[in-house]
Amino acid sequence: MSTAGMTFDERYRVIQSRDRRFDGQFVTAVRTTGIYCRPSCPARTPKPAHVTFFATSAAAHEAGFRACRRCLPEAAPGSPEWNVRGDVTARAMRLIAEGVVDREGVPGLARRLGYSSRHLTRLLTAELGAGPLALSRAHRAHTARMLLVGTDLSAADVAFSAGFASVRQFNETVGEVFGMPPLQLRARRRSTDSVGGAIDLVLPHRGPLDADGLFAWMSARALPGVETADAAHFARALRLPGGPGWFALRVDESGRVRLRARLARLSDLSALVTLARRLFDLDADPVAIDDALAQHPELAPLVAKTPGIRVPGAADPHEMLIRAMVGQQITVAAARTALTALADALGERVAAVEGTSVLFPTMAAIAERGHEVLRGPAARIRAVTGAAAALASGDLVLTSGDDRAEQRAALLALPGIGPWTADYVRMRVLADPDVLLPGDVAARAGAAAAGLPADPAGLTAWSTRVAPWRTYLTAHLWRAAPIRPTRAQNSGRTAAQRRREVPEVPDLLSSEQPSRLPTSAGADTEEVLA
Repeated sequence: MSTAGMTFDERYRVIQSRDRRFDGQFVTAVRTTGIYCRPSCPARTPKPAHVTFFATSAAAHEAGFRACRRCLPEAAPGSPEWNVRGDVTARAMRLIAEGVVDREGVPGLARRLGYSSRHLTRLLTAELGAGPLALSRAHRAHTARMLLVGTDLSAADVAFSAGFASVRQFNETVGEVFGMPPLQLRARRRSTDSVGGAIDLVLPHRGPLDADGLFAWMSARALPGVETADAAHFARALRLPGGPGWFALRVDESGRVRLRARLARLSDLSALVTLARRLFDLDADPVAIDDALAQHPELAPLVAKTPGIRVPGAADPHEMLIRAMVGQQITVAAARTALTALADALGERVAAVEGTSVLFPTMAAIAERGHEVLRGPAARIRAVTGAAAALASGDLVLTSGDDRAEQRAALLALPGIGPWTADYVRMRVLADPDVLLPGDVAARAGAAAAGLPADPAGLTAWSTRVAPWRTYLTAHLWRAAPIRPTRAQNSGRTAAQRRREVPEVPDLLSSEQPSRLPTSAGADTEEVLA
């Protein structure tokens, strides 16, 4: 649930109840102790007169507070606020988490957002109590803590891997934020899980988590060589700013999401953690989403069946667009075959790790040679290679920090991209929680099964009552879509029997939509393999 409009009294009631749902959404600073905590901190609740609330830990740092050693607020899940909101502050927070300030400085961040450095600093300081440098510094401290407690790297390696310019700066920052030197912080860990040179970290999240649905989605779409996936594990190779890397995600027996990674440069860890969190939608507030959707009788059974549903993000925005475009009007299996051929022919080979040895092709490679590999209508092939060329040249910018309306308009201006693809990319790349795909065949089939209007206009009108969670409504409708029997299952059945098994859906397909209902089990659909 959003905390932006919460009053002091509402926040204070949260810390009195130690509500874990709000961890990561704000911090509580206690003036008498000089410490700030997460809302669920088990320590005795301070008196209201001694409390100050901050939107971010960076603001608490700037005000002179240090992190609580008991509840470690830096280890809380991220705030869902930055995905719910689409304003400049939310966009800045997403880009800072990706390490843009570390790589490009405040001028680079400001340039991406369309502001001057000075004005951006004023905006962030006015709302969050800290400017981009302080916010980035807090993020580096969080990364340093992860490395100190999750790996056996030397303190010097941790310092530079976390983005600090010097060991001295690292020591000072860790001391200020956590109230103890780095090695003392490391000594408080229970154990290390780094094995064979790989980094193994826990990614905190809010429960419940529909892990089965996430792994099923990934498994149906995994490209051999690039990715591996099964019912409980997902891994892939990918490009990072410092070179090729590899990561794997799984849920352990305690329900914790674990990340294993091998990196060419450890300085990429922070960006990779952010990517992994978005890929599995780990910063979502599932209780707030489920509560909002379950208020409607038509959706209550869907929420009860799949609590904590998540919407997978994108490993790479450019790749996401290509996968969406290749998958138009064909089944998930067919799109997977086409994309596997593309990756096999044009992808870069890297050292094999657990079945992955190929990087998804660069946009330049697809623009130059995609027509040699891709099959299908010539217009679609030209659209895919044209989009890749625009991305490679910089004529089209596609990042997680884009303005929602501007990104959509830029995509719609390209040949071969219509509203479905533009909105689907916005859903996956920006993690926009309020995207409905009313023309999607599987979403309409799920709507019909759930007793909702199945025509695009009717579904769009009905969906306004669940804003700003229409992305999660779409995910539930995908899950509810009936599964069409295979040809073997249909053998011997009459036409009337087959019609009864698949509810009729109005024949209102957009030009981008697949023309068949689901043919395989899962939350998935016959939309794109993306």
